[in-house]
Amino acid sequence: MVLFFLFLAFCIGLVLPLQAAINSSLRDTLRSGSVLAALVSFSVGTVALASMGLLTGQPYAALSGLPRLAWWQWLGGFLGATFIFGTTLLPPRIGLAAMTALIVAGQVVCSMIMDRFGWLGLPVRDISWVRLVGAMLLLAGAVLVNFGDRWMARM
Repeated sequence: MVLFFLFLAFCIGLVLPLQAAINSSLRDTLRSGSVLAALVSFSVGTVALASMGLLTGQPYAALSGLPRLAWWQWLGGFLGATFIFGTTLLPPRIGLAAMTALIVAGQVVCSMIMDRFGWLGLPVRDISWVRLVGAMLLLAGAVLVNFGDRWMARM
């Protein structure tokens, strides 16, 4: 089952650049700013999630627990909207590969810190030297994706 979840995570990573390109195209087609394109994208996502909730029998009565949420639990939607906004804004400015490399590098750095300290109720996972080297390779990859061509042109 773990292999399935690893594969699922990889597949999600495969579609993030596609989503960014689609949202960037949406912004251009609407001839609007990134905020409106992100709003349309989020609206479609909301309808899709509501439909999936109905199809899978999610207990919508659980929404009565919303008033008990901590203030920081509301930030997930805000952060998601910020992500969609950013992936709508950035592709034409820095390119999909550069944007994605930096997003992945940022995700790995933040994730390792959160794992290490068990923030927000996550299980604590130590940062081994192997994981640290992996993160450093990802950071190096992000630097190369963003600046490698310029460095090679100078040589």
